[in-house]
Amino acid sequence: MSGQQRHREPVDVHLILRRDGAAGPEVLLSRRAGAVYAAGLWHLPSGHLDGPHEDVVDALIREAHEETGVAIDPAEVRFAVTVHHRSPGGGARTGMFFEVRTWQGTPGIREPAVCDAMDWFALGALPEPMVAYCRAGLDTYRAGQTMAVHFQQPGDPIAYAPALDRRRPVPASGTVGPDAQVRAFAERAVGRVTGCTDVSWARDGSRVWQARGAEDGTWFVKVHQSPRFHQRETAAFRSWVPDLGVAVPRLVAADEALQAVVITAVPGCSLRGTVHPPAEQRRIFHRIGQLAAAIHHSAPARPATDDTVPLGKWERHLDAARPYLAAGDEEFIRAVAAKATGLPALETVPTHGDFQLRNLHWEEATGTLYVIDFERSENGPAVRDFVRLSDAWDGRPDLYEAVMAGYGRLFTAVEEEHLVVLSVLDAVSGIQYGAAHGDLELVERGRRTLARLRTAGRP
Repeated sequence: MSGQQRHREPVDVHLILRRDGAAGPEVLLSRRAGAVYAAGLWHLPSGHLDGPHEDVVDALIREAHEETGVAIDPAEVRFAVTVHHRSPGGGARTGMFFEVRTWQGTPGIREPAVCDAMDWFALGALPEPMVAYCRAGLDTYRAGQTMAVHFQQPGDPIAYAPALDRRRPVPASGTVGPDAQVRAFAERAVGRVTGCTDVSWARDGSRVWQARGAEDGTWFVKVHQSPRFHQRETAAFRSWVPDLGVAVPRLVAADEALQAVVITAVPGCSLRGTVHPPAEQRRIFHRIGQLAAAIHHSAPARPATDDTVPLGKWERHLDAARPYLAAGDEEFIRAVAAKATGLPALETVPTHGDFQLRNLHWEEATGTLYVIDFERSENGPAVRDFVRLSDAWDGRPDLYEAVMAGYGRLFTAVEEEHLVVLSVLDAVSGIQYGAAHGDLELVERGRRTLARLRTAGRP
């Protein structure tokens, strides 16, 4: 203890009496009047503890009845926010904010000497002028946070002023969420977010959160790694993706400056790492083929061009991947690249670009397949979408047949050759990227693909 006497400060209780309004959630505010601190400013119903005999819940219920006339059952009181506040005059206090959604009676002015107005206000349109301390608590509540420090400076106004907002949120233990700008963007789209769970892939640059709303809604908030990924995903959502109906999430909002999107959640579990009986596997892979066909037929095919085989970076990727290749891999890769230059070009269609089991969700109860993650979507040859999927049917001709049956046709001979080229190039790219970023799974997947294709005698 640095001082001679232990520091002591008051404890306040604040009532967030909440109801559903036509434009969203509303809270009850009263306007202070008379010979009181902050007269003329809007504030939540609030007060101090009467003494050590009174706990914070009892104090909240007492103050609510004294100021508004409502009766509150202790079982209906929910903790919301703590604010450690210091006024411009230097006095400090701790405020405990509680949410109540069920009560008895109609709120009204019960202390006219210190309150001259009382009304309901939308959480997203709070009135002015408002006590800055109270506004700090409500802003923390709206952001889905549970604590903030609000230390004002000498000369600061008592009333809330955006340019002098001293609120500093304190994250809860274990909280991992988007930054303030991204969170504000998400809340403009879906309302107050009460919690976020980090669901990013265990790879550099992946930034995805599952967001829970105040009314029990669930969305995903995603920040793209580059403007190109953001443009691809939003373009897909705004063009051909809606044609897939219930098989896809819906784009709720996008912000180009933040490179962020908010999308709806889809049911089911990712097929990556799941185990199903053989008959169920065949059913799932048949549906995968149908979904691939729906993607490729979602817009008219475009004429073939000379750039459907992306050979531009393969030499550079090979140089980086060389230390991780097996004996004979480099010769095989070069032979495939040489053959690729003589292949006829293919017509292009909308493609998912990362069509693999981890991006496919299966809802077992309804037998519904969903596809997510369109940041690599672009027009390309249809077989592009089978590059990362082909590992999944390796050694299982029945699964390959199920996919093709669902797709509605077999690949042409030229498409088969393109599939080999695209698979080899993707393997080399994956090895170099995985090696550079410490992702051993990508390195091993690339090595496995090369071994599989070489064993099959391709090219």
